[in-house]
Amino acid sequence: MSIETPLLLDTATNAVDSKGRRVLRSNSGGWRSACFMIGVEVAERFAYYGISCNLIMYLTEQLGQSTATAAENVNTWLGMASLFPLLGAFVADSYLGRYRTIIIASCIYILGLGLLTLSAMLTSISTSNNMGMNKVTLGSSELQVILFFISLYLVAVAQGGHKPCIQAFGADQFDVEDPVECRAKSSFFNWWYFGLCSGSSVATLIISYVQENLSWGLGFGIPCVVMVIALGLFLLGTRTYRYSIKEVKSPFVRIGRVFVTAIKNWRAKPSEIAIEEEACRTLPQHNFEQFKFLNKALQCKVCTVSEVEEAKAVLRLVPIWVTSLGYAIVFAQTSTFFTKQGATLDRTIFPGFKIPAASLQFFISLAIVLFIPVYDRIFVPIARAITTKPFGITKLQRIGIGMLLSVICMVVAALIEIKRLKTAKEYGLVDMPDLTIPMSVWWRLPQYVLSGIAEVFTVVGLQEFFYDQVPIELRSVGLALYLSIFGVGNFLSSFLVSIIEEATGGDGKDSWFVDNLNQAHLDYFYWLLAGLSAVVFAAYLYFAKSYIYNRPKYNLNSATLL
Repeated sequence: MSIETPLLLDTATNAVDSKGRRVLRSNSGGWRSACFMIGVEVAERFAYYGISCNLIMYLTEQLGQSTATAAENVNTWLGMASLFPLLGAFVADSYLGRYRTIIIASCIYILGLGLLTLSAMLTSISTSNNMGMNKVTLGSSELQVILFFISLYLVAVAQGGHKPCIQAFGADQFDVEDPVECRAKSSFFNWWYFGLCSGSSVATLIISYVQENLSWGLGFGIPCVVMVIALGLFLLGTRTYRYSIKEVKSPFVRIGRVFVTAIKNWRAKPSEIAIEEEACRTLPQHNFEQFKFLNKALQCKVCTVSEVEEAKAVLRLVPIWVTSLGYAIVFAQTSTFFTKQGATLDRTIFPGFKIPAASLQFFISLAIVLFIPVYDRIFVPIARAITTKPFGITKLQRIGIGMLLSVICMVVAALIEIKRLKTAKEYGLVDMPDLTIPMSVWWRLPQYVLSGIAEVFTVVGLQEFFYDQVPIELRSVGLALYLSIFGVGNFLSSFLVSIIEEATGGDGKDSWFVDNLNQAHLDYFYWLLAGLSAVVFAAYLYFAKSYIYNRPKYNLNSATLL
């Protein structure tokens, strides 16, 4: 008995190995397994950003789309890529499990990248056969265009299964009921994002150069090879992983039944829960209304207390999700208009060598890679000493700081765009969009750096928040909800561009997004985004201050409200 007791105490909670046997914390999971996940994420982000970082240039230069149309297509694709994780997470958490979903998604990913490479090679052939044309027309390249977009959305579907599951599976390697591993899990989200940005930064530097100076086919083919390597790396760690014990009843079914039952019984007399309601009248109004609504399900004795609590935990996330959309709209600009602006400036590093406009996104990733260790090793200890909170600041405080930085980022972007337009006017280049404006591209560095630092706060904070605040069985869905913020944000950005294009481009006038950016007014657009973000940030503060954390045992995050 003296030998077995320590082993029992060392058993990981609600976890088994690849053969269904209970596992020990000492020889499974933890950083040993999480490092495999981080390595896979580095490769997957390399592949994803190898496509997305320069996509607007491919659409405008290779497929001949206008700037506004290309921006809308990029935002739509990014939006779908960020919404498909909801479907992938549902499949993983209800049917296949995270491990199998990751493998299937990786195979689809490789297929999509392979077909994308083929479509780029066909476009190159078509372009070489039409040397007298300024751009490839839809009529002469219909097959390439169709194959391109099919391939592109295959990648989006694959990313939808891969993205939420690999991160949730990585976080699952840490037992939240062990104080040491719980602390390590919080640090995991920081280093996860560090690895993510390492992969994306290398992609924006190398792949964007290959695409613009060597071959688009090679530029899409390299990410395909990298994803093959990522799948092999993931399979290599199979025996070290911890696998969550799956509930017999789907968490979607449990939570869905709570909401359905509450709606059916909404007109029932509230006398049976009058005592509970009176006890909760000190809650903020929106929390009190949630309590009344969901307790209708408990009143009719169909749903258990734990099921109702799960539903409440999900419902509490809605205000935070909605008010995070303002940040997501700002986030969408870095891969569209930021890149097109950079293409108009002097990008010469030394005579005969220019950096690709998309490569400036590298500085977002570089800022993140440099700032995450500062945040984890310097900022958190200092904040911990001041606030006495184990993690320095709460998750919602972390998210809010990043939102504020994103507002500042848009103000800086607007001011720099005003300078760019003024420089073009001074040198008489307003009507000469093909000539380089004599203004260094490094003027735009501040907005990229601010964007990167804002990500460290808001994006990492949202990841940890949505993972931690949902029921255990729904953690893939929690991360999918976080990703869906950016999906909807991209759709909203595309919608704004479409509306503004229509409103400002009528009666023969140039819109804010006219193809000749020297005649456009992206500065107006950035001021608009800064104002919208500020308003949404104020709403976020209201809901964040009254949010009540769902804290499992040994979760060391402070209960103190924002």
